[in-house]
Amino acid sequence: MHRSEPLDQSEAASTPENMKTNNIFGGLNGTEPTKSGRIVIRDVGEYEFEPGQIKSVRPDLFREGYFSIFDILVHLDARGDIDMDYHFDDAVNTHVIDSLNGERYWWYRAHYHMGWSENNAFRMDHFPYKDDMTVSIAAAKQPYLDKLYDVFRDEVQRKKDNNGKIIIPEVTIRGPGTRIELRDVEVTSHNLREDMFQDGVVTAIDVIMSLGEREELSYDLKWYENIGSAIIKHYFVQRINGDESFRRCGFVYEAGSRVFDGFSGNHIHLPSDTRVLNSPEYLSYFWICI
Repeated sequence: MHRSEPLDQSEAASTPENMKTNNIFGGLNGTEPTKSGRIVIRDVGEYEFEPGQIKSVRPDLFREGYFSIFDILVHLDARGDIDMDYHFDDAVNTHVIDSLNGERYWWYRAHYHMGWSENNAFRMDHFPYKDDMTVSIAAAKQPYLDKLYDVFRDEVQRKKDNNGKIIIPEVTIRGPGTRIELRDVEVTSHNLREDMFQDGVVTAIDVIMSLGEREELSYDLKWYENIGSAIIKHYFVQRINGDESFRRCGFVYEAGSRVFDGFSGNHIHLPSDTRVLNSPEYLSYFWICI
């Protein structure tokens, strides 16, 4: 069911009773990108593209019609606008750029409509593209990328050590009246964004849903089509236990390795329902007022 207005609180989904279908609000539609987009590759050029022409190199993650920032580069390479060599590295579960127009080391910045540029330690082929998104690719330092890939490698190894399960060593939730600290939290997929992701893909919001299933907390989710003039099209955690979002106060999150904690790369404005998890060192939901 497609919503043109934010859900009323009475329509928010709570746990665990409303978890009997894959998508607790019913099927979503109209969330795929359709507008012409633009990407800036510094010292190379600016390029426009049509979302309908882009196929994802990660069909294990994305459904038809959805794609990542990395997929835009693959599309430009196939179109002949850039010359890019790349490969998929199982050890880090991501695509690695070997060279782009003769240069080896590249990374990206991206933000959604009405957002702002920020440091990013999230895999480029995991970051979903949306309409009116700002994307830039720039040369990076080898030590920085080595550090990123070391973190990604640790995540893949952690998942292997846990027999393919995502078990997060540290999960914290802090709100005005909530203090939760948990160790070794197993997280399973609830297919909340079955419009965008393949069945079984685990996202950050699944942490809250998994804890709700085990009755370790209660929560509400709420769908926002937009906030003011900003394009949203995401579920947000509206309430955890007695702490419910109001006006400009609510829960945000971050996830990853302590190497990139906070605004050094983990705290990015990618809503938790579309942040794919590999096996992060920690995940934290916390309360802010802006």
